[in-house]
Amino acid sequence: MPTNFTVVPVKDGRKSREDDDVDDNNVFREEDEDAPFPGDGMPKESSPFINNTDNDKGNLYDGKNMALFEEEMDSNPMVSSLLNKLANYTNLTQGVKEHEEADDDEGPALGTLIGVYLPCLQNILGVILFLRLTWIVGTAGIMESLAIVVMTCSCTMLTAISMSAIATNGVVPAGGSYYMISRSLGPEFGGAVGLCFYLGTTFAGSMYILGTIEILLTYIVPSAAIFKAEKKEDEAEALLNNMRVYGTCCLTLMSLVVFVGVKYVNKLALVFLACVILSILAIYAGVIKTAFEPPDFPICLLGNRTLQNHNFDQCLKTMEVDNVTVTTKLWSLFCDSPDLNATCNEYFTLNNVTVIQGIPGLTSGVIRDNIWGDYGPNGMLVENKHQASEPAADTSQDIYMPYVANDITTFFTLLVGIYFPSVTGIMAGSNRSGDLRDAQKSIPIGTIMAIATTTFIYISSVILFGACIEGVVLRDKFGDSVKGNLVIGILAWPSPWVIVIGSFFSCCGAGLQSLTGAPRLLQAIARDGIVPFLQVFGHGKANGEPTWALLLTGGICEIGILIASLDAVAPILSMFFLMCYLFVNLACALQTLLRTPNWRPRFKFYHWALSFLGASLCLSLMFISSWYYALVAMLIAGCIYKYIEYRGAEKEWGDGINGLSLNAARYALIRLEEAPPHTKNWRPQMLLLLNLDSDHAVKHPRLLSFCTQLKAGKGLTIVGSVLEGTYMTKEAEVKKAEQNIKSSMTTERTKGFCHVVASSNLRDGFSHLIQTAGLGGMKHNTVLMAWPDHTKTVLTLISSGRLLVIWRAFTVRETTAAHQALLVAKNVDSFPTNADRLGQGTIDVWWVVHDGGLLMLLPFLLRQHKVWRKCKMRIFTVANMDDNSIQMKKDLQMFLYHLRLDAEVEVVEMHDSDISAFTYEKTLVMEQRSQMLKQMQLSRTEREREAQLIHDRNTASHAALNDKADAGPDRVHMTWTKDKFLTERNRNRAEASMGVRDIFNMKPNQSNVRRMHTAVKLNEVVVNKSQGAHLVLLNMPGPPKNRGGDENYMEFLEVLLEGLNRVLLVRGGGREVITIYS
Repeated sequence: MPTNFTVVPVKDGRKSREDDDVDDNNVFREEDEDAPFPGDGMPKESSPFINNTDNDKGNLYDGKNMALFEEEMDSNPMVSSLLNKLANYTNLTQGVKEHEEADDDEGPALGTLIGVYLPCLQNILGVILFLRLTWIVGTAGIMESLAIVVMTCSCTMLTAISMSAIATNGVVPAGGSYYMISRSLGPEFGGAVGLCFYLGTTFAGSMYILGTIEILLTYIVPSAAIFKAEKKEDEAEALLNNMRVYGTCCLTLMSLVVFVGVKYVNKLALVFLACVILSILAIYAGVIKTAFEPPDFPICLLGNRTLQNHNFDQCLKTMEVDNVTVTTKLWSLFCDSPDLNATCNEYFTLNNVTVIQGIPGLTSGVIRDNIWGDYGPNGMLVENKHQASEPAADTSQDIYMPYVANDITTFFTLLVGIYFPSVTGIMAGSNRSGDLRDAQKSIPIGTIMAIATTTFIYISSVILFGACIEGVVLRDKFGDSVKGNLVIGILAWPSPWVIVIGSFFSCCGAGLQSLTGAPRLLQAIARDGIVPFLQVFGHGKANGEPTWALLLTGGICEIGILIASLDAVAPILSMFFLMCYLFVNLACALQTLLRTPNWRPRFKFYHWALSFLGASLCLSLMFISSWYYALVAMLIAGCIYKYIEYRGAEKEWGDGINGLSLNAARYALIRLEEAPPHTKNWRPQMLLLLNLDSDHAVKHPRLLSFCTQLKAGKGLTIVGSVLEGTYMTKEAEVKKAEQNIKSSMTTERTKGFCHVVASSNLRDGFSHLIQTAGLGGMKHNTVLMAWPDHTKTVLTLISSGRLLVIWRAFTVRETTAAHQALLVAKNVDSFPTNADRLGQGTIDVWWVVHDGGLLMLLPFLLRQHKVWRKCKMRIFTVANMDDNSIQMKKDLQMFLYHLRLDAEVEVVEMHDSDISAFTYEKTLVMEQRSQMLKQMQLSRTEREREAQLIHDRNTASHAALNDKADAGPDRVHMTWTKDKFLTERNRNRAEASMGVRDIFNMKPNQSNVRRMHTAVKLNEVVVNKSQGAHLVLLNMPGPPKNRGGDENYMEFLEVLLEGLNRVLLVRGGGREVITIYS
């Protein structure tokens, strides 16, 4: 049967309320606005990827189509609103305004070529290629140089693959590599590696500045040197001093440029890149030209030794001038006068000079001579092994002669450290992620293509340099044998000045880029707030420029300038970059293995094995380059990690370390649950039951201090408390209580977990905590609580129809049933704090009954803490009439010896004695009080009945008014009439008066009298022996089997502890916790 629907237009709800005089839903609307029902809504959280604003709240609900979801619009926005926010998302760092404000309106529009490929190319190719690669090829040989290039480029390629996976796993905001590492590995690792990356970038600035000055003073204007060497042996020191002075001036100038006009640095980046590309093209053109027309750069050899070709023009000892033999300038360098009969250096006399071509050309076959390396110590002369020579007997004067020699000791691992900075710079693309049109596409393609391009350039350069240039020229670091020219420059076409000028501007640009990027990286770390002492560097100028960070960067950069040697600075920054790359690979491997739900990279060509291989290669290269620098870098990173962990702000970034911890915890919990711990591994795993005041603050913070002293940070600690009520009504109070407890735990240095529950009554709440706290095998085995305040007063009070002390005794029963130990601290507010240091004193243990050895173990654990370390341990045990006290003492001493515990032993004899009148009287008062409490319970019932009568009267009067016209002959009578109530009340009062008379005529129960007698006598002995002790540990008697006597049980304990200051009542959990066996 078809059903017809009619659509009726409905006015907007807001207009309807204006038109209608009475709003039927007004009551409910006011209730929803003013007093929302707890638990129905969800707390609104800030989205991790949406820029939340308050301005668009009114747009969340518009119209009537989604009225069904109107109530939850505040917490769950409409899909359209969500998509709108995603479309308007910006990944630029908030609060930072760049100088290029005119370009901001255009938005990120850089593609792969301009945004990633070329910046990476510019950062990777640089100072090492122009100043050191020829020297590395000559020293290590072609084969070992290729090994260095392959190792380092493989490291960066594997790192780029891992970085591509991380960069394409969601939007990477401005911050690049630091953001990726910190969000993948957590704030501790992120801060440590981020600061290492910052230091690496800063020292890279030092290296580029030193390279700039080396080019300037060695190849462009050598005459500008301030410090000039009078002797050859002083040349190295003079060069270092010149580097320091000019380097400091250059650093100051570059810092000013960065401070004043950073936008010009960015604008000139393409100019600097053009210099690099033109220089490389000139090198390749020069190599091709050598195949058919090698350049003329003669090298002068004396024997097989290479000579510095600065102070002579002709490679001759003598020459014929007008048929007269005359000496040359070369002669005067080795002889004491220009005369032919002058005294000359022995080696100069024995050997002839030879001229060879410095660049024989691509087809000369010189590649065979350059296959293998030629390492040597500092001062070793650069020699041509294939040239004949006559050795001299005296070589002591060689260092003063104009020979080309090694300025440092060379070995393979040193060359790895010097070369590695030439492959860094792969992060340049990810650092510009905020400017890219499609970062998830551009970063992987651009970075990997840049690495592939530079790898080809480096490998081809190694082979071509070895195939074109003579070995002695390759090993000549500063070009002394070719009249002070840059070695790579003499290979270039059309002129060596193309390389000199190009490399100079390339180093200048790279230095400016480092001084621009490093302060911003430090600013990003500072603004994250994970390193408190760096927060000042998060501030800057009004436009966001990191002024303070630039000052610190300049200061650290000056350290590298003062080192003054490019070869010494390069391994330092290699360490920091390698550590950064190591953790990028670890982050990718960790995320892949954990398979976290959010790990969904768009870049698919990655694998955890590749990431582990990259990490292993990074670690290997660190120790290959310099094992002591590697240890220092790790120490710095470790100190930063521990500092952030100890003092840093807590951040939750969904990092992989948390996932790793979760998996490790799950595995450990499953292993723990397989079997209970062995006695040797038993330690108290604490559940602290805290009392809270009316403001939900911790009433006894010293209980937390005592737990800290007892645990010393080991094992499990759960701090719990109970609020009366339902969780629906107490949600805010529960969270406030948890925050207060965590704050107190931090203050008292208690490491553990906090758990506050809401329950209808305290007894059930604490029962739930005792039963359910912990997880799997990581559950508590000991409950620690404070002695109830003012018990004698509490005994006269009634709370919710139950005595407060009842649930205290119930806790004893509950822990016993759960086979858990119980510790109750009396006068806990007088216990020492963690800052106190107790002097000479004792911890007295009163061992009345065996409880599994917990009484012996607790003093030992306490004495491990510095608060109790100076205290001595005394053990008292009680002997009855039938016991041999002397033998008991010997046995106890032997037992303690096997337990490896140092303690004094004393056996206290308690003789049977008549029960005193005081004991009878105390027992009688206790039972009278209990009886009186029962009478008070009856009177409470009477008050409840009276309240019921009043309620019934009011209900009847309202019913009479409403039903007066329709009242019938049959009426329903109230349950409680006035006569019935008076009769019942008189009967109860008569019974109560009889009960009161019985109270004063009663006789004490003999069982209670015996218990009271034990409590009184034992209290006398304990007070006599241990009143001056710092702490008294005492066996806690068990509660009575008859639960009706719980209030008497608390009275017995009160008598037992009377007159003692610090007492810890101990009740074992029913298992042995200490053993004499190893």
